[in-house]
Amino acid sequence: MKPNWRAMKSSRRLRMALTFAKSAGPLPPSFFSKPCLPPAYCQVPGAMYDIGAVGGALSIVGWCLMNTWTAIIQGDFKTRHPECHSLADMGYLVGGVWFRELIGILYLIAYTLCSGSAVLGLSIAFNALSNHGACTVWFAFLAAVIITAIASIRKLRNIGWLTWAGFFSIFIAVLIVVVGVTIVDRPAAAPQEGDFDLGYRVIAYPTFVQGMTATAIIFVSSSGSSAFLPVISEMKKPRDYRKALYVAMAIVFSSYLSFSLVVYRWTGQWVANPSLGSAGGTIKKVSYGVGLIGLAVGGCLYQHVAAKYLFVRILRNTRHLQSNTLIHWATWLGCSISFGAVAFVLAEAIAIFNYLIALGGSICFAPMGLTIPGILWLSDFWHYRSGTLWQRTQFVFHWFLVLLGIFLAVGGTYSAILSIKEAYAIGLVGAPFTCADNSNSS
Repeated sequence: MKPNWRAMKSSRRLRMALTFAKSAGPLPPSFFSKPCLPPAYCQVPGAMYDIGAVGGALSIVGWCLMNTWTAIIQGDFKTRHPECHSLADMGYLVGGVWFRELIGILYLIAYTLCSGSAVLGLSIAFNALSNHGACTVWFAFLAAVIITAIASIRKLRNIGWLTWAGFFSIFIAVLIVVVGVTIVDRPAAAPQEGDFDLGYRVIAYPTFVQGMTATAIIFVSSSGSSAFLPVISEMKKPRDYRKALYVAMAIVFSSYLSFSLVVYRWTGQWVANPSLGSAGGTIKKVSYGVGLIGLAVGGCLYQHVAAKYLFVRILRNTRHLQSNTLIHWATWLGCSISFGAVAFVLAEAIAIFNYLIALGGSICFAPMGLTIPGILWLSDFWHYRSGTLWQRTQFVFHWFLVLLGIFLAVGGTYSAILSIKEAYAIGLVGAPFTCADNSNSS
């Protein structure tokens, strides 16, 4: 049998990184559900307005199932090729250096955008809780500092309790809103006197731009599977990955479907952006107060994964990767703080929550969550192209995954950019780095 020299080379490069990352204990399903929940959790009801309740429900079901399968593909690929620590390492195994670098760039852009959306979400929360008590730029800076401070903890096992706190925080916050919208007379953003059109649509007929933007938001809400791979490396029993994945995705699926349908049914076109403000007044303050931890922890996980990837790439094959040297700490803190700074700038430059999420989902998560997993499967099962009918069917399906990811990346990015341009043109969002209230509380 011919030795796999590329895999052996990758294994030697990653041995020190994996030793550094290995945890002393198991990691809970909250590590897998947490990257999927905030901040997209708060945007799915709004996306339903563009594609209707039926279209939205079918999209949630379809994308959750698809993203669960691509997460299984990545986990199984890692099991067959344990030398792979991240999606970029998998890319190196199947496509060489150029593919690894391309995936690495997508990886960093994706999680920086997600961190930026968390910074923006926290600034909205601070404004809502304080009735716009300070300039929004200062609130965004405070949010970036908080997220960066938590993300700078070196090992995920040291913040395991935070993932549970963050998970229950955002879950309870959204549940408060779900209950709240059913007991108020009308949505907070709707006219408070006289008749009004709720705008609830069972079936909608969106334009291409509206449909693709909404689809990208719903897709990205459960497409964080590429963040799972470094977590697997920190699991005491990596073979338990599927169990944790199934629990996590079941929570994500049931929560998205039930919560989004209820919020959209009672708020229609008047759903807030983010949806935590849909019930208005006291309920908005309570939900944002409860959800603060969840918004912060979600952002810190994304930033931590991005910083860890760059940190390992810089110090790989050096003694500084595992030693508590000055270079070790300077590199780690430099990576974490740099990503925090970029996230802050993005949050203030694209200060509209749902479009920032749609942009990240289209540019990065579509290829990372669909196209690349399809390529990974095809790489290991290329012989299926001439196998049984069932094997050939699987082969065609995974080619479909590759093409679907490309279509969503191109169409979604085009639609998100046009939506952002239109939002600035009609005054839906103010100028970048403005002190104006972004929570509609004042």
